[in-house]
Amino acid sequence: MTESPWYFDMQFGDEYNKSLAAHVHPPDWRPPVPEPIYNLVVIGAGTAGLISAIGCAALGGKVALVERHLMGGDCLNVGCVPSKCLLRSSRAAAEITGAARFGLTPGVVAPADFSAVMERLRRLRAGISRNDSAHRYSRMGVHVFFGEAAFIDPNTVTVGAVTLRFKKAVIAAGARAVHPDFPGLAEAGFLTNETVFNLTELPRRIVVVGGGPIGCELAQAFSRLGSSVTIVQHIRFLPREDPEASELLAQVFKREGIRVILDARPVCVEKADGIKRVTVHTREGEQIIEADEILIGAGRQPNVEGLDLEKAGVAYDPRKGIQVDDFLRTTNREIFAAGDICMDWKFTHAADAAARIAVQNALFRGRKRLSGLNMPWCTYTDPEIAHVGLYEEDAEARGIAVDTYKVALDEVDRAVTDGETDGFVKVLVRKGSDRIVGATIVAAHAGDLISEISVAMAGRVGLKIIAEVIHPYPTQAEAIRRVAAAYNRTRLTPRVAALLKGWLKWQRRG
Repeated sequence: MTESPWYFDMQFGDEYNKSLAAHVHPPDWRPPVPEPIYNLVVIGAGTAGLISAIGCAALGGKVALVERHLMGGDCLNVGCVPSKCLLRSSRAAAEITGAARFGLTPGVVAPADFSAVMERLRRLRAGISRNDSAHRYSRMGVHVFFGEAAFIDPNTVTVGAVTLRFKKAVIAAGARAVHPDFPGLAEAGFLTNETVFNLTELPRRIVVVGGGPIGCELAQAFSRLGSSVTIVQHIRFLPREDPEASELLAQVFKREGIRVILDARPVCVEKADGIKRVTVHTREGEQIIEADEILIGAGRQPNVEGLDLEKAGVAYDPRKGIQVDDFLRTTNREIFAAGDICMDWKFTHAADAAARIAVQNALFRGRKRLSGLNMPWCTYTDPEIAHVGLYEEDAEARGIAVDTYKVALDEVDRAVTDGETDGFVKVLVRKGSDRIVGATIVAAHAGDLISEISVAMAGRVGLKIIAEVIHPYPTQAEAIRRVAAAYNRTRLTPRVAALLKGWLKWQRRG
């Protein structure tokens, strides 16, 4: 019998978390008898690990999957699933309090509603967890082992007293939240994405350290649910996004009452009488911000510790993770890696795609390359910010001349009727052509809209063809067609226009 993970102590042991634990780390799990040797051993049962394991098992291979905490990884347990549950509730709260925009009487969202919001989160997460359950994967032929994996040589892993020998292996142990080490933080206590979803009462005031995707998503969610929120960010807001997109979201946050302090760093924290006082160094000097909770959203760090990678001949960096080539092969040619432990793209869909590459290359001597992926991503604020391909500065750095086409959402009828005019669609094409090299979409459903651009790029479909595709009216996707139409208008040069006018005059004479 294995111990239940720390997430499920008695404080959070309601019926939904007990159901979740029964799926993703059953307290009474009995490990299988190991095979003499496995075609594939997978370390980590997050997205990359689950896809790797089932990919091998579906083809009849012998596969072992090792997980030290919870199957489903961060995405199911402390990432995508719970955060999107919280975001949806917060969007509903914004619609209730802002109902006057739609000709309705505004309502009130009470702090007491927060416990029901979090109960809904736990209930939905528990239901979704069936997809990643140990019993389900066991029925599909995967040998599931819970415990700490460690290499003892280039072809062997131990999990407690169990020894697993393999022909090939995939390391998919993921990453964890990073937190700064400034005085008083540990003593005062703080939240990360790994603990924030355990809250059952709404904090009245929150300081969010970090203005990246995680910090921004949670800051807006808590603000809409009734918290007073301050974001402290040491560089520009959403630094990896298009500057226009970042600035637009900053204005939305200001309008919604979220305070954003840029070029600022926390210096120390003091706690007295239940109040956490965060001293922040800013351009104007030091400020003290009082808070009930501190939420750290300062990035991710790969889980390389404890694996004894040296014994397997696998090179790694404590900050950057496992060293892999473009085929996701490590310095041990029999061991591959995928997901957050080795990639800059720390997204669930990136881990999924990478795992498919790793399994194909590991088991069938494939030659699929990570660099061949066309990776979209989305920050799920409101409006969402989605991107694929190159930014303008990326194109400039690579010496690629581009033309930029942009349509604001306040020019799109459906966005106007929906009251969702904050945003735009921006597409970059190679100069003088319609070949798409990158796009940014800021819209309420940008994460859905970006897929049309991703498909076009993957299929080498340019703006000329997109302009000919009929888009239903009225939809916000019409903004993409309008961008394509803007490109088509540039093809109407003065010479072409003169020829067309001459043709029409000739027709009239005829």
